[in-house]
Amino acid sequence: MNKRQWIFILAIGFLAGALGMGVASYQFRTTLAKDAAIETFLKQELRSPDGEVLPSASWRGKTLVLNFWAPWCPPCVEEMPELVRVQEKYRSKNVLFVGIGVDSPSNLRQFLLKTPVNYPIVLGGLEGSNWAKSMGNPSSGLPFTVLIDEKGSIKKVKLGKISEDELSSWLDAVIITSK
Repeated sequence: MNKRQWIFILAIGFLAGALGMGVASYQFRTTLAKDAAIETFLKQELRSPDGEVLPSASWRGKTLVLNFWAPWCPPCVEEMPELVRVQEKYRSKNVLFVGIGVDSPSNLRQFLLKTPVNYPIVLGGLEGSNWAKSMGNPSSGLPFTVLIDEKGSIKKVKLGKISEDELSSWLDAVIITSK
């Protein structure tokens, strides 16, 4: 092959790579979330993996961190100890974490026996995917974290694993703003 053919092949490869990155970026983007999605979420009858109805009405007026996860999702499982630590750190500041499990009740129960958490876990099921979409996650990728202030407004969303430091900075900013 001559030099011109190599340049052509490299150019096509570069364009294909750029197009692939663009499609992936579009597919896994987050969108502007609607605060009405939180109202809809809190009006649902939310159940724990054990079938217990959880008092979601009492969550109003709190800073909420909603975390969509599944036991089969490695980044979801990796971030759980950090979520537990941050929940403990901010519990006295009117902050509540809620895990929304996107799996069967039996799989969630089995996972939580091995990995206990200090915040409520609710069943998301197929409806959990709709909740995630309405809160700014059109791809329904996991993990997905949503920060909601005391007034019920969505302040931050993140698709992908979140760190303890990032979550703490989000919460500090919302708590300072609300004072």
